[in-house]
Amino acid sequence: MPRPAALQRLVDTALPAMRARAPEPAAAISLDRIEQALAQAVEGGAAPAELPVCSWLEPALNQPTGAADLDALFDALRELAPLMCWRPSGREGDTTPEFDDNHANAMLIGPGGIEHRGDVWIGLSLLAPATRYPDHQHKPEETYLVLSPGQFRNHSGPDWFTPGMGGSFYNPPNVVHAMKSADDAPLLALWALYPEREAA
Repeated sequence: MPRPAALQRLVDTALPAMRARAPEPAAAISLDRIEQALAQAVEGGAAPAELPVCSWLEPALNQPTGAADLDALFDALRELAPLMCWRPSGREGDTTPEFDDNHANAMLIGPGGIEHRGDVWIGLSLLAPATRYPDHQHKPEETYLVLSPGQFRNHSGPDWFTPGMGGSFYNPPNVVHAMKSADDAPLLALWALYPEREAA
């Protein structure tokens, strides 16, 4: 089954941009494995859905990137936006109604994504201004490409760091990490997880 053209364009722009900024060898290896897996498309998944925080997607995508490959990625995200299924984090007991109104994830490829599959997860996180995503962890390793202002925290130390537009970092399996948006701008981040790495 062929992949929707808009989703294929996202794959074709996102993976090279992420690889060009891969912060360490483990991230590059993970992205290579993701690309190999995505050579084979699978059947479609979730229907499009929006949440209140989606009003911040257009402002996030209208920021200057300063890089041709990121401009192409933003164009691909705009084209794909009508197909995205946005969901709250689903972190029971860890969030408030205010957080749920100011945050959403869109699984582009992965469980419940536009392309439903379990071996690769590629998605977006969107936070309204002045929103903090709680500390969390998961088994799959993860590479982030940051597409806005915002701060992050992970195994590199207790302090928050600011990757900036086009910044990238890698989370090993099970590492505790968190993110928060700037006071005056939304946070948009693209992430790619390779669950199969656990068994490698």
